[in-house]
Amino acid sequence: MSDESTFQVQFWKLTKRTGRSRPWGVRWRTAGREHSEWYATKALAESFRSELVRAGRAGEAFDVATGLPPSLTRKRRVGTFLELAVAYVDHVWPIAPPNSRRAAVVNLAAITPKFVRPLEHGPDETDLQRLASTHVLPPPRRDELLSPEDRAAVSWLRRASRPATDLADSLALGALLHDLGAAADGRAVTSSTLDKRRAVLHRVAGYAVDTGVLAANPVTGRRAGTAQVTGGVDPRVVVNPAQARQLLAAVTYVSGHRRTERDRGWRLRAFFACLYYAGLRPGEAQQLRDTDAKLPATGWGELVLSGSLTGVSGEHYNDGLRDPDARPLKRRRREAVRRVPAPPALVAILREHLDRYGVAPDGRLFPALTTGRRVRESVYTRTWKAAREIGLSPAQAGSPLAARPYDLRHAALSSWLNAGVPPTEVAERAGHSVKVLLSVYAACLDGERAAYNARIQDLLGEE
Repeated sequence: MSDESTFQVQFWKLTKRTGRSRPWGVRWRTAGREHSEWYATKALAESFRSELVRAGRAGEAFDVATGLPPSLTRKRRVGTFLELAVAYVDHVWPIAPPNSRRAAVVNLAAITPKFVRPLEHGPDETDLQRLASTHVLPPPRRDELLSPEDRAAVSWLRRASRPATDLADSLALGALLHDLGAAADGRAVTSSTLDKRRAVLHRVAGYAVDTGVLAANPVTGRRAGTAQVTGGVDPRVVVNPAQARQLLAAVTYVSGHRRTERDRGWRLRAFFACLYYAGLRPGEAQQLRDTDAKLPATGWGELVLSGSLTGVSGEHYNDGLRDPDARPLKRRRREAVRRVPAPPALVAILREHLDRYGVAPDGRLFPALTTGRRVRESVYTRTWKAAREIGLSPAQAGSPLAARPYDLRHAALSSWLNAGVPPTEVAERAGHSVKVLLSVYAACLDGERAAYNARIQDLLGEE
């Protein structure tokens, strides 16, 4: 930063220029001197402009030469990959929802201990990953006191972290992409986890390009040397209608340890039924209110979904609290709604639930018994596991069949597709694109296999 700084700062609206790889521009003036930065997307430009405006409102003096306030100047002094990871988290934190913050933190915590120089007496990778995810990366917890052992481990990670510019080294990047396929204990991670880690690394490298640390994104087009995977739903988790009814009945036999939770299973039966009969995500069912449910005495009803309640750990909230986070429907605008038909079986279950338990003060159908807030994932997951032990045979309970509550949604969408419902209609009900729907559920489309086998047999001329 130069010796000359000023509080005289003027910001202009975003500028767009056509035919450029970075069409969106942020323009501002410090003491009469003009500055501009250009970005590939409008969102990135808006984010940077918001940071400038926020610094001005906070009373920071802007450097006349660079046009930057001290807070942004510090963020751009990126030397190591760890510093780049911290700067990226700071960049997305104000604008990203809690789940996106968590994804960035969790995956970067797995990446940063792998991109280090070979210093002697390094801490265990498991400890480094834990500290990165709980104290080094999440802004709300960076100032918390650490034990002497943890402080030494964090200090080692800061010293050992490789320069961020080493991402441009093809061999170094190749080794890192290969290492992303291993967990901290050396075991192979799932293909889904590997893809998530690579996606976050790609976004961090893109941020490094936008901030001038790298000239181009070196991760683009690079893949780890792993076997090709479909990434779709395992057909073994999908229950048939009879098994689903059996499990929903078994849920009613599950009770909690406290006297007030003896009917926990009954209270959650309608929640699980929404996942199976309407294909809702758990967070969407948690947000469902009585005014959103059209439940006639006979026939089909309708659920009008307007959002989702998703629980995320405290360090991924700005205020560090664990309150439920109301979010828009997945990949939709905040004001968007999704209308999902409710079959008569679900209508009957929901009507019975309302007659028996009523609703929360805000109208939600499935509040937590003690707090009235969101039912924690750990609570309904334990209930579901207990129901599987009651409602399935020992062999089935030991299999992947409906192992998670979310598998009820998988069963719903798979059964709709196999029943011949057009993919466009299934995608609309599920809140998916048709492309994602077919790629995720391709392995579950077994309804026509016998007919296809018969056609092949006729072609081969076999009896």
